[in-house]
Amino acid sequence: MRTWQQLAIQLGLVAAALALWELVSRTGLVDAQLLPPPTLVGAHMYDLLLHSDLMRHVFVTVGEVLLAFLIACPIGLGAGILLAESDYWGAVFKPFFYFGSSVPKSVFLPIFMLMFGIGFTQKTAFGFFQTIFPLVIATIAAVATVPTELVRVARAYGATRWQIYFQIQWPAMLPLVIEGVRLGILFDIQGVIFAEMSVASAGLGSRIFVWGQEFQMPELIAGILLAALLGIVVNESLRAYERRLGRWRQ
Repeated sequence: MRTWQQLAIQLGLVAAALALWELVSRTGLVDAQLLPPPTLVGAHMYDLLLHSDLMRHVFVTVGEVLLAFLIACPIGLGAGILLAESDYWGAVFKPFFYFGSSVPKSVFLPIFMLMFGIGFTQKTAFGFFQTIFPLVIATIAAVATVPTELVRVARAYGATRWQIYFQIQWPAMLPLVIEGVRLGILFDIQGVIFAEMSVASAGLGSRIFVWGQEFQMPELIAGILLAALLGIVVNESLRAYERRLGRWRQ
């Protein structure tokens, strides 16, 4: 019941924000050319989704995001486990990942353009670069949460390394790993769209950039909302799965 009440409050806040947005745009408190009302934005979004080639650009973005994530996920998880379980390699490489996670990745985009050009490869590579840091760091933290007493008991009873890993370590790590996956794919989406907004000719980010240059505010806001919706859907889906894992672990 409490969850439904919270959802009702959240929906009420969204409705109130949309109503306020509509009011300030329609009454002229804010220039409607700069902030068109949500009813107009919604109509443009409907037209863009049904009567334009926008979905082709959305599919390009989704493809780049998925490919970058599929490459980054096994590498990030494997590297995180290696660095967490090896004191030597962990001492060597952990500081680089902690340092890299604190640096804005956008400053490296010109380097990716010079290395990979401005096409599909460059955007996918930059998405990978955005994704790998939260995945590695979350995996390192996940390994630290494994109950060492359970591992000792399993070894005492003759469990093999693979049995310990798949029956004790991986189930204990999974909630934090999913948290890292959730953050990683959100950074992946941000990185790909940012790369598309630079000089790309295809992708949702490229359309957002063009609409901004041409001062097409309804289309621009509709594109921003679509990008936000993509991130929200991915984030909430993984959060729901993460909550299920959390309850199971408890």
